[in-house]
Amino acid sequence: MLQLLLEPFTLGFMRRALAGCLALSVAAPPLGVFLVLRRMSLMSDVLQHGVLPGIAIGAIFSGLSVWAMGLGGVAAGLLVALLAGWLARRTGGREDSQLAGMYLVALAAGVALISTQHSIDLTHLLFGNVLAVDRAALLGMAGVATVTLPVLALIWRPLVLESLDPGFMAATAGRGGLAHLVFLVLVVLCVVSGFVALGTLMAVGLMMLPAIAARHWSDSLAGQVRAAVALACLASVGGLELSFYRDIPAGPAIVLTAGGLWIISLLAGRRARLWQRAMTDA
Repeated sequence: MLQLLLEPFTLGFMRRALAGCLALSVAAPPLGVFLVLRRMSLMSDVLQHGVLPGIAIGAIFSGLSVWAMGLGGVAAGLLVALLAGWLARRTGGREDSQLAGMYLVALAAGVALISTQHSIDLTHLLFGNVLAVDRAALLGMAGVATVTLPVLALIWRPLVLESLDPGFMAATAGRGGLAHLVFLVLVVLCVVSGFVALGTLMAVGLMMLPAIAARHWSDSLAGQVRAAVALACLASVGGLELSFYRDIPAGPAIVLTAGGLWIISLLAGRRARLWQRAMTDA
């Protein structure tokens, strides 16, 4: 059994994929916990579609350069998030409706741009490819994790306060708006950094599923962050094993594993277990 578990990681590209996914597993789930706390879970879905045109433009001008596609993705993701917020304020409409419109247009534009480039495999961009995790991609994921954790620590208190009581932050001249903007930047960075291994449509799964599952294991915010990171690391290892042995893309394999851990959390977690609710209702 131990040999079966270790065999995939005797290969260099699998070790690089594992290192990158573990770096993402440490950085992304804490952001997912805050997205759940702030009732912004679908924002991550919007951003994963919103970064696609930027990645496509980077690929058109610089080939399959990870840095060019990454910078394009970051620019596109921030543009979608900020433009949706600006439109909501200017028109008086709901921000979620503006986000829905923006991400649908962005997804269609991204797919259209990539489809014109016959040298680019759309499937790999959408669903990931562990073979593409080279030194540049690994450094990108590790760099994003290195930046995300200390920056999140710096904005932790205002982010918590604004999440729980935004009116208080506004009344006391707090920097809730700045913390929110920095938080969105971190989310975009994590989504973009994971697209090489996990794909643009799957990178958010490693951010959100462990965060959602973590609510079944702890009452405290810090406890949920720790649980989410542990579950994401487990999903990364298990998903890469599944990808190696079943010959499926890494992104779906990791997200399916994270989904399985979420179902286990629903059934056996310390809080709000399904069977416990069923017994209470009965």
